[in-house]
Amino acid sequence: MPGLLEFLKIRRSVREFQNKDIPKKQLEEIVDAARFAPTARNVQPWEFVVITDKSKLVELGNLAPNAGILTKAAAAIAVFSIETNYFLEDGSSATCNILLAATALGIGSCWIAGDKKPYSQQVNTILNAPASMKLISLVALGFPSEKNAFKIAEKRSLKELLHWEKF
Repeated sequence: MPGLLEFLKIRRSVREFQNKDIPKKQLEEIVDAARFAPTARNVQPWEFVVITDKSKLVELGNLAPNAGILTKAAAAIAVFSIETNYFLEDGSSATCNILLAATALGIGSCWIAGDKKPYSQQVNTILNAPASMKLISLVALGFPSEKNAFKIAEKRSLKELLHWEKF
């Protein structure tokens, strides 16, 4: 079983999924990991909506070109936040935990932006979220159809981007 540092390196966006449901227990585990994300002043401003209904996934997927992968996903998690000084940072932190927890369970994921997107209020309406809730992200989830979905992606070398004491 890889450790956390390995999961950080093999986590990547997965956009092609098998036609296979994700067990409810695993979806709960993923959301449970999200609630342990760091949050400014421990406000924990987030709320999570798990979507497994295929017609809702298709409806959400049709809202924007970059959301189309939801139509093929087994599930999605919508991350919402009340508006605080750090709602975007807190919600993004929870979203990262969702991505890593999914990877740890062998589930592929892809982050779809929410905040400031023209479709954010439509997502609130589809999911019955109060208009005051800020959509941080939609995360598509499914078992990857690609056999090597969890391999280390090519990244810039550490030497190229690490600076000591000054830029």
